[in-house]
Amino acid sequence: MSNWADLTTGERIKHLRGSDLTQQGLAEVSGLSYALVQKAEQNRGELSVGSLLKLAAALTTDVSVILGQQAPRRGMDRGDRAALRLLSDAVHESALGEWEGIDDPSGVEDLRKARDLAWAAYWASDTSKVSSYASKVLMEGQVRYASATGAERRQLGLILASTYRVAASCSNGFGQRDLALSALTSAKYLAKEADDPVMAALLESTLSWIYLRGAKLPRAVTVAERAALAIEPSFSKASRPELVAYGRLMVSAAVAASRREDESAADNYLSQAHAAAARLGTDEKLYGTSFGPTAAKTEAVGIHVALKNYSRALKLANHEDMKTVGKTMSKVARNRYKLDVALAQCATGLHDAAGDTLIEVGLDAPEWVKHQALPGVIGARIAKVSTARVRSISELIGVPLIA
Repeated sequence: MSNWADLTTGERIKHLRGSDLTQQGLAEVSGLSYALVQKAEQNRGELSVGSLLKLAAALTTDVSVILGQQAPRRGMDRGDRAALRLLSDAVHESALGEWEGIDDPSGVEDLRKARDLAWAAYWASDTSKVSSYASKVLMEGQVRYASATGAERRQLGLILASTYRVAASCSNGFGQRDLALSALTSAKYLAKEADDPVMAALLESTLSWIYLRGAKLPRAVTVAERAALAIEPSFSKASRPELVAYGRLMVSAAVAASRREDESAADNYLSQAHAAAARLGTDEKLYGTSFGPTAAKTEAVGIHVALKNYSRALKLANHEDMKTVGKTMSKVARNRYKLDVALAQCATGLHDAAGDTLIEVGLDAPEWVKHQALPGVIGARIAKVSTARVRSISELIGVPLIA
């Protein structure tokens, strides 16, 4: 087989489909039309992000593999694979009680600090540090949790639940959905034991994202909507944690609805997210989650891009109060937003600007960008204007964008 990145997208889909699955079979498994699968393998027309998600799920791979950014079974480098192995061991062994040899586990405050460092590493796209800190918290925290009582047990339960959640988020980012679901299962048990509805709501937000990445879009919407209804606050009396959880769930529902191209539902959920953000007034961080006016505005751009409202997305992105928005966001959130902007720039003919934005992302987060789907989509669209430009971007950021 040729170098994976040198194949066309259609050739990669055909290879992944193999001889055991017909085009009709792929259409049925993915929920796409037979005509669309045919066109995809013949490289006719552009595949939407929603269609790519469905194809990736049906072919049990990741979008970045279909687009040639990663080769099958070799998508992660050695460091990421080692980090995820360590994380997997910690997630499963801690839940099973396999923590022999830990005689003097850290106390609540030290575990809380390590949990916070794991989340900071996640938002900085440092997989090795996520794994290192999270593994420590899960193993030592479960030892202490097993003998703790009262307020200490509840505090430890919430620290562990939040740490299992960062493990789930990290795993899902690499397409390791089974590990993500295992981590989330443990987290939900601990949140229930602690009787914390806000933590429980945030876990449902993560579950919605897992379903979204697995192309289970109706389920992604349902999970987020159901959890939001359970915690729906009275805006005049709601606590800030409740507003953060509710707003984040409304964003999750809006994102999933936009991937289904359900504009009415997406707009409704998004308006609720804006209302929660307005009530907060400022950005808030809670259990590794950030929500407030910044998140509501930047997520709105991505949602309108998914709905193909590209001019509206750029109008929002170019608003005066968005010019410095990146300075207050984490590396991952900032670059997710910039990729949405780049896609909107492509769609409105601003290919040079899209290329510049893509370069900004690649230089700011070189490892993170390798595992994202949108750079390949953006590169393919810029290539229709100038393949030379795309090849120079690929060399600069170290990610193959076109064959």
